[in-house]
Amino acid sequence: MYKHELMQTLLRRPMVAIVRAASASDALKLAEACIAGGMTALEVAFTTPDTLDVLRTLRQRHGDSLLLGAGTVLDPETARLAILAGARMIISPAVSVETIRLCQRYQVLSMPGAVTPTEIVAAMEAGADLVKIFPAETLGPAYLKALRAPLPQAPLMPTGGVTVENLPEWFANGALAVGIGGSLTAPAAQGDYRAVTERAARFVERLGA
Repeated sequence: MYKHELMQTLLRRPMVAIVRAASASDALKLAEACIAGGMTALEVAFTTPDTLDVLRTLRQRHGDSLLLGAGTVLDPETARLAILAGARMIISPAVSVETIRLCQRYQVLSMPGAVTPTEIVAAMEAGADLVKIFPAETLGPAYLKALRAPLPQAPLMPTGGVTVENLPEWFANGALAVGIGGSLTAPAAQGDYRAVTERAARFVERLGA
């Protein structure tokens, strides 16, 4: 699948569920709970043990029906391993030009993290497909709106602090997509994956997609 097709897939339901767990088995349970609730794109954070095994398993189970990403990717070496394991999105907390270039080379989506206009422009100039505004919970939707004034062309994906309640506000203020973490996945810490599925379904319903 070419990169423009990956972007079209994401924009049909522009939410990325963030899977971060204490073990590979917990990560798989969490991922499946999100998918059962209607999430069609998710990232597995590299802070999860055996992340590559989790990526491979999810790719084998779901194929192209799931837009699979790797998160907390800090360098091109890790990005390449993730792509070989089945990731089609490479998501980072910061801007690594080398990682962005590698994503362009292999036709996968690059989503580096940034906060300031300088960082955002640097990410776009390097070829980022989306710029992850992180940590968005410390900034709020109003910050996104402020960024859009001088940078209306910036493809922004706020991550952190996105809830069912404020989901429409993020999009109204200029988000192209959103990354969703604890407000979706928190019940998994107590082993309540049914609640995760229910929360995912509420996000999908709220989005109307």
